[in-house]
Amino acid sequence: MKSDIKRKHLERSESRFLRGPRSRIAELFFAIRVLFSFISAFRKMHFIGPCVTVFGSARFDKDSEFYRQAEEVGGALAKLGFTVMTGGGPGIMEAANKGAMKAGGYSVGCNIILPFEQKPNPYLHKWIDIRYFFVRKFLLIKYSYAFLVLPGGIGTLDELFESLTLIQTKMIEDFPIVIFGSAYHKELCEHIELMAEKESISKSDMKLLFVSDSVQEIVEHIETHSIKKFGLIKKQFKTKKWLGENPL
Repeated sequence: MKSDIKRKHLERSESRFLRGPRSRIAELFFAIRVLFSFISAFRKMHFIGPCVTVFGSARFDKDSEFYRQAEEVGGALAKLGFTVMTGGGPGIMEAANKGAMKAGGYSVGCNIILPFEQKPNPYLHKWIDIRYFFVRKFLLIKYSYAFLVLPGGIGTLDELFESLTLIQTKMIEDFPIVIFGSAYHKELCEHIELMAEKESISKSDMKLLFVSDSVQEIVEHIETHSIKKFGLIKKQFKTKKWLGENPL
């Protein structure tokens, strides 16, 4: 009952801030809540990297071929030495986290608090609950050196194009973006090719994407364009007990 009330409150809070200008005091308190969301996330996620973020739908169940593929991919990424990060929910996200955990790797999630649907999946070593989508997207990108896009819906496409935009505009490095599942993403890839043909994007932007149906090809691509290119080693940060910090 308390959980339902909290989620309804968050739904109203999120909705209100999108309705245009409010009183200055309301806007100030909203900014403070956002600030504390970031601070809480930074404290929780400080020791997790380097990560690969896996995007995908929450709606595929354990009998789905996509679920099994995501689990395999999660295990392969963990064996490369990456922490596997997802949105923390069910479906593809759960499968990738499960694969990482079963392979002996680290598994983390940025779980969005919604008035329906999502709870943290049971295959997370660490997670944070986030009330704002824009904070969540920032965190899914901040700690990762590659982005893997599996079958999903509108949210997955939003995350894909957010990552592409940040790389295209040089806001972040040209980390590899991999689309897994050529049949599922056929029309999407054709539309991106159409944008390049019509020059609404540069043809060189096509090089930002790697499309494959092979887990081995994906592993090799990320190893070449992430690990070797950026010389990745796990950063060793010292915990500060007075801040109540705990590593993974």
